[in-house]
Formats: sequence, structure tokens, C-alpha cells
Amino acid sequence: MARYLLALDQGTSSSRAILFDTQGRAVAVAQQEFDASYPADGWVEQDPEVLWSTTLDSARQAVAQAGVGIGEIAALGITNQRETVLLWDRQTGECVHPAIVWQDRRTQEQCEALRTAGCEALIQAQTGLLIDPYFSASKLAWILDSDADLRRRAERGELCFGTVDSFLIFRLTGGARHVTDATNASRTQLFDIHRQVWSDDLLRMFNVPRAVLPEVLDSAADFGETESALFGAALPIRGVAGDQQAALVGQACLREGMTKSTYGTGCFVMANAGTQAPVSGNALLSTVAYRLQGQATYALEGSIFVAGQAVKWLRDELGVIAQAADTESHCRATGGDTRGVYVVPAFTGLGAPHWRPDVRGLITGLTLASNVSDIVTATVQAVAYQTRDLLEAMAADGVQVTELRVDGGMVANDWLCQFLADLLDVTVQRPQVTETTALGAAMLAAVGAGEFADLESAAALWQMDRSFAASMAQPRREALLRGWRSAVAQATATAPGRSL
Repeated sequence: MARYLLALDQGTSSSRAILFDTQGRAVAVAQQEFDASYPADGWVEQDPEVLWSTTLDSARQAVAQAGVGIGEIAALGITNQRETVLLWDRQTGECVHPAIVWQDRRTQEQCEALRTAGCEALIQAQTGLLIDPYFSASKLAWILDSDADLRRRAERGELCFGTVDSFLIFRLTGGARHVTDATNASRTQLFDIHRQVWSDDLLRMFNVPRAVLPEVLDSAADFGETESALFGAALPIRGVAGDQQAALVGQACLREGMTKSTYGTGCFVMANAGTQAPVSGNALLSTVAYRLQGQATYALEGSIFVAGQAVKWLRDELGVIAQAADTESHCRATGGDTRGVYVVPAFTGLGAPHWRPDVRGLITGLTLASNVSDIVTATVQAVAYQTRDLLEAMAADGVQVTELRVDGGMVANDWLCQFLADLLDVTVQRPQVTETTALGAAMLAAVGAGEFADLESAAALWQMDRSFAASMAQPRREALLRGWRSAVAQATATAPGRSL
């Protein structure tokens, strides 16, 4: 009997389900897009019921599209947008507040207060993270602080907190399991990544009751079984990882130093750091890459808040492209020469290595000769410029990247992949399966279900589609980077707040 693996990829702008065979080939794909809401400047929310319904519908569609029986699916894996906060009733499973998305900046003042109080050293030492509204803890604290009744209910254990994976598992299992995995826990800013436990120090610091927290499991483990009514039979949930960690697995970056960069809603560069958590002196993050049989593997990570979402903005808000794929023709029309136009896509602040939540987006260098192709190209180029910033920070931390594996929807653009190689002066490798977040979740589920003996065996599924070698002359590269740094300086100069 053929065996399949169902991966649920719940992202920031869409929910996707991919059915893989045990050779890593995508047999069926279903996807549903949705929008966030923006109630105030810097606020980003989502409807939890939309996250649930689009995930469930996509899963059902993928299975129906493939025409396979539920009994042929060995296991289900979940990967998810990280740091996004949900809080729900333990009895009914109903959320008591909209999901606060990882991009949300509403807790900037609270984070500044923690920094002023001298809390950052302890937070970084235990979590590998910096103080920033990006992470879950300040968001959860904000919800509890804004409603005294919710805080009382949380303290009584009547409410459950979770990142998206935990919420989906709770719903899929009919409330039987309130669990998460170590990768998602490591992004909450409440989890000690060295001792692999929820930290009493951090719970006190953020005033979060322990009663709301999920149990933390390995990334390949028994997360429970889906209710039979959802798919016609129970499916074992055996693999879970946050989207960027799942992409690292899906890119087979299992050896220390191997590095991937994912270009989805945001951009995230992650280097495998082995079994010792790295300490960054250049505003990068130390995080759990995956945990198997109780042993954590760590990663060094740089996070960019806006990448593909800037292309979505070009399409949906400006209306200058009809679909994301149109960006490539604009880039080829300019040949990469935007005639001095730069776009700094800081719609929700600047991430690593700047960490400036107060900065907003900027288009600079416009003249009467500037056109749509210049702006579209500059928006695409901004992804590469930000990646260069991260690789320079990694080099300063002692991680010299010479080969970068890329994935995500944006890397279907050959022009972008070549520009990345040229600007970064590294070899860029694109895999045959570019949706590696889903593939990583499937690989973890396969290990958890015993379909593969270990992750190394599953990683043999990775295959390269194309390699891009750097060919840009150094003077040209330096000129482009000078322009980018000037544009970032303009953006930060016009925003109030601190600089690292």
C-alpha cells in the first residue's frame, strides 16, 4: 500500500496543505489565502476561526484531490507562522481574543520598559532572543493586562495559550491535547532554551500564569490523533515545527554551518549551529532548530519582517502588478538598474540586525524619470539587500556563509535568485521542492511515525533544482550596497526611537 504524509502549513497570509509521498514528491496541493486586519498603527490581527477553517479546508481538499484513502496517510505534520499569539477557552476551544500576529508592534512601550529595567540580559541569556514586540510573551501579557476577567480565568487554568501549532492541535484533537514543540516554544520568550523548560523567571517578568502554558514535546513526537469526524478516520500527528525551523529541516541543513534563507511573507536566514546554542554579538537570535529524543539542535537566525508581503502590497494596494510572478518581467526590463530608486519595506519596523520597531517604509531616489518597473525592481532587490545585512552580521558572529539554500514562493523568480547570488557573493541553491516548510513538517512526521529511522535518512529526499553563481563585479556590488545603506539611514533618521 502506498504511504503518504500530510503537511499542514499555516502561514501568515495563507493556509496550505500538501500531500507528499515517502519520496518527498508533492502529490496534491491545496491553498487558501486570507487577509489580516490592522486596527491601529502597528497592530496586526487575524481571526482565529479563519486560521482554523482555511487549514482544515485545505487539508480536506488536498486529500480529495489526490484521491487517496485516509488509511494510506502515515502521519500528519504541522508547520506554522511563529510567535503569533492565541488564547482560548479550555472547555469550548473558542478564542477569547483575535490572534495577535508576529508582525504586531503594539507592545513596543512595554518592551522599552523592560529594556530600561535592565531585563534584556536575562532574557537573552535564557531564550537567545532580544527584547522586541516580535515575540509572543509581551503580546500575551498585553491581552491579560487589558482584561482583568481574562487574567483571572487564565490564573484559574480556564484558558489555554498557544502559538498557531498548539491551537491547531487542540482543535484537531477535539481538545484532547494542549501541546507544542520545542521550536515554537523557543520563540515565545518564555522558554529556557538551555534547560528546555518554561522559565519561572520569565513568567514572573511578563506576569504570565503557568496554568495557560502547553506541554513542550520533541519536534518528532506523539502529538495526538485527529478526531475521526474531521477526515473520516483518525490521523496521527507526529511532527511539528515553526515554519523557519521546518524549512531548515526541509532544506536538509542538518550539519553545523549549513544555511538556508526562506522568502515568504518575511525573510528568515537560519544557520545550523549544532548542539551548543550560539551567542550573537551582532543582534542575531539563538533558537532551537529542532529537538529529537530530548536533544536540541540550535540555530543562529536573522529575521526580516517583510519580504513577499511587499510584493503583495505592490499587487493589492498599489495595483502595479496583477500577480506576484509579474515582478520578474519588471526586473528584467530594468536589468537591475533602478536609477537610484530604493525601497525600504519597513511596513512593520526593521528586524535584524537593526531591531527598530518604530521605523516605517520608505521609497527614496525618485525622479520624474522613475517608473513602475524601477519601483517593482527596487522592492524585489530590497529582499536581497536585507539578506546581505543578515549575512554580514552572521560573518561577524563567526558564521561565514558561502553556500545558501533558498526556498519560499519568491524564489520561483530566477532573476531574484541570480541577484541574490551576485549581491551576497555566494552560491545560491534552489531545491526541486521550494515549499520546504511543508516538506520539513512532513519529514519530521515521517520520523515520528517510524517511516524513516532518523532525520538524516529523511533528509536524503532533498534534491537541487538549480544553482546560481555570483557574477557581479565588486565595484557594482559596493555601489548598490552604499545606496541601500543610505536609504536605511534615511528611514531610521525619520523615525523616533532607539538604535542598537
